[in-house]
Order: sequence, then structure tokens, then C-alpha cells
Amino acid sequence: MLVTQIIRNKPQQGVVTVTPDTSIADTARLLSEKRIGAVVVSPDGVKVAGIISERDIVRELGQRGAACMSDRVEAVMTRNVFGCNPEDKTDLVLQTMTQKRFRHLPVMEGDRMIALISIGDVVAAKLAELELEKDALTGMIMGY
Repeated sequence: MLVTQIIRNKPQQGVVTVTPDTSIADTARLLSEKRIGAVVVSPDGVKVAGIISERDIVRELGQRGAACMSDRVEAVMTRNVFGCNPEDKTDLVLQTMTQKRFRHLPVMEGDRMIALISIGDVVAAKLAELELEKDALTGMIMGY
């Protein structure tokens, strides 16, 4: 299965983004409102400047307390964002996310972000793929 198939099956199209000057408090509110674990930091909604996750916010709260909530996300975001391509195989993406401990990857076409996938999206796609394979093998064995 390819990443493009995961994107097609996602219920929410588009990527939730914040600008680098958005406060951590506003970002936390957005994560809570949208019930998501990360947002892409982008000056224009297309180019990726970084990513900020609930983990990043909790880490800052743990280290500095509530004072960090007025800081801008660019101060705490992950800047070196690893992405994938729509034509990448889900096995490779799952392996990368697991090894590098990423829970979210932007899907890129060149330097343009077209989607964001989560580890949950990839696992769900892999499970669906395995179910189809199981059904096909069962059909072959049972003769239908």
C-alpha cells in the first residue's frame, strides 16, 4: 500500500497548521479543540518550518512551568522535520516512524506539504491490508 492511499482514506482533508509566531497556549488550545496530537508550523500553510506536538508542549511545561505558554511555537518546535512522499510504501513509512519515534509525518510533493499522516493512520492502513490478504488466502484455501 502507498501513502497516497492513506491520504485518500483520511476523513479530514487538509493539514492543520500554525504560524511560527503562534503562542504555545493557542497551539495547545487548537490541539485540544481539533483532538489532534501535532500541528505543522508553516508561514504559509504549504512550506514546513517545523512541527509541534503535544509531547513538545508537555516537555516545556515540565521543564519551565506555565510561563512557557506565552512563548512562540518557533522557540520549541522541531525544526528538522522528516517527511515522506505520496508514492512511499507504508511498510517503509511505518519502519521509519517506529525507528525514529515519530508519530506524525508531513507528506511532501517537492517542497510543498499536501497532507499529514499519523502513526495511527499507517497502522490502520496496514491492518486493513492484512485483513484483505487474510480474506484472499482464506478464499483460496476454501475454494471461493
